[in-house]
Amino acid sequence: MQPFVHETRATRVVFGPGSRRFLPRELDQLGVRRALVLTTSEQTELGQEIAAILGDRCTGVLDSAVMHVPIEVTRSAIDAARRLGADGCVAAGGGSTIGLAKAIALESDLPIVVLPTTYAGSEMTPLYGITDDGIKKTGRDWRVVPRTVIYDPELTLTLPTPLSMTSGMNAIAHAAEALYARDGTPVYSLMAEEGIRALAHALPRLREAPTDLDARGDAQYGTWLCGTALGNVQMGLHHKLCHTLGGSFNLPHAEVHTVILPHALTYNANAASQAMSRIARALGRPQAVAGLLALGRSLGVPQSLRELGMPADALDRAADLVVQTPYPNPRPLERGAIRVLLQRAYEGVEPG
Repeated sequence: MQPFVHETRATRVVFGPGSRRFLPRELDQLGVRRALVLTTSEQTELGQEIAAILGDRCTGVLDSAVMHVPIEVTRSAIDAARRLGADGCVAAGGGSTIGLAKAIALESDLPIVVLPTTYAGSEMTPLYGITDDGIKKTGRDWRVVPRTVIYDPELTLTLPTPLSMTSGMNAIAHAAEALYARDGTPVYSLMAEEGIRALAHALPRLREAPTDLDARGDAQYGTWLCGTALGNVQMGLHHKLCHTLGGSFNLPHAEVHTVILPHALTYNANAASQAMSRIARALGRPQAVAGLLALGRSLGVPQSLRELGMPADALDRAADLVVQTPYPNPRPLERGAIRVLLQRAYEGVEPG
């Protein structure tokens, strides 16, 4: 067996329909008495619902979270938490809200409790990103990991079906990269493969029956596994590409992951054959990239960066940004090959 080091970090996970009602109990376990509720302007109603569950221990609802965590939004939120005397944060929402909570924790060490409404999986990772002057700077710090995550599938019912599909594909991307991470372990590889399998089975059911709580719960189960796997290993080219494209060109996060994933896997395929075999097996297909493309077509997800608003004349800059900083990846980052990858992803043609 290949040598490895396995380390486990504790996050309390609560699953089940209606489990948001346990939020006061979870805050009691953390000793949180004054919680600031975070969400986006589109989810203010959800923030108010969470505030009602908390009652007097809620210090307020801050609905300023936005995509890619701009640094000015982060600074304002940190000031608000200090001004209101919060001793913890409750993030109700998707990646934007969770990202803002992580940025607050990074600066203040406040404990975070998360109620995810998407399938992004960032709630299970020590990864954070803050966008400053058009550049998304990412990092890894265990201070930003939520102390408790409450997976309530009822909270995902308001997520539109198309966004559910891309959010789930985003989670699959986490697991795919975990399978070829150079610091991976057998345990996290098992979690990653099972996470892909769970999502590949849940998403088509969810698309056919958007109110099916069993399908949504299964998707959350897969998300939990995929996020946990990624959170404990190093990311590769796929995430480097997506953070660059999202942060520098303000493209939607989950959709970028969805478009880029088959291209990034193709780039790494010859250098990560065992990972490709495990991805194919999880998808129930003979080949990883073809299986992923087939799944994406069945879910009706975007196929090109052009659809997402990527400027054609910005592809060269994107390629330059990707190779500026070394990144662990099975295949070395080659500027020319990455530029070709971006062109194919922009046009929506099959990976070459």
